Amino acid sequence: MKIISWNINSLRLRIDLLEKLILESQADIICLQETKVDNNQFPIKQIKDLGFNYIAFDGQKSYNGVAIIAKIPLLNIENIDICNYNQARHLKVDFNFNNNNQQELITLHNFYIPAGGDIPDPIINNKFAHKLNFIDWMIDFFKQQELSNKKIIILGDFNIAPLENDVWSHKQLANVVSHTKIEIDKLINLQKTINFIDTHRHFVNEKEKLYSWWSYRGLEPMKSNRGRRLDHIWCSPNLKNNIKNFQFFQDYRTLKRPSDHIPIATIFE
Repeated sequence: MKIISWNINSLRLRIDLLEKLILESQADIICLQETKVDNNQFPIKQIKDLGFNYIAFDGQKSYNGVAIIAKIPLLNIENIDICNYNQARHLKVDFNFNNNNQQELITLHNFYIPAGGDIPDPIINNKFAHKLNFIDWMIDFFKQQELSNKKIIILGDFNIAPLENDVWSHKQLANVVSHTKIEIDKLINLQKTINFIDTHRHFVNEKEKLYSWWSYRGLEPMKSNRGRRLDHIWCSPNLKNNIKNFQFFQDYRTLKRPSDHIPIATIFE
């Protein structure tokens, strides 16, 4: 089973790139962030025509918005307005996973964590305060799942690059939002709640560079390669033996009218 996460940065603007991804990736589930579309304008028919008949979404015009599209039934769909900011940044679904010929229920959370603005100070920057509060909510939420033994996958645009080699320059970005110590510490605490496995660093050594985002400000982003790994797919330890491979679709950053994020995938078996 291939699960993809992608901050598409406007679903309707990049529906052609989503179609390309569907045809090329043969994914089973695709989770989108920053869909930027009201629920009443979500392109349900177009997505079903592409073979994804099971769709969950929560959107807003012009910003935010999350969606999960799948070839398999999505069960118990929920969305939570985290911290009551009236922003569409979370979707939770369950689905059945065939594990050694036995059906097991997996819970999947799709998150779009706030970017946090430009100033890494929660006192003078409300956006940064919102980001920290959002992660604190996630920590409290998953602490409650610690002893549940549920099989859980969380993914999305976390807007934090936690490791030194998740950014092009640890030294130059140490005080830049997305790589500050307070953000990294909170993300580590989130990971520790149920000892989530970072499915991509499961395959790629921490000493190696790995990015999923390149700024629009770079005219030749892949040439300068000043990237950050802001997008993540984590799973609970009881899924460790099911992690089989991963994929980063780097060429999607160089296509016409690209998102500044690329699709990332984890393959479970």
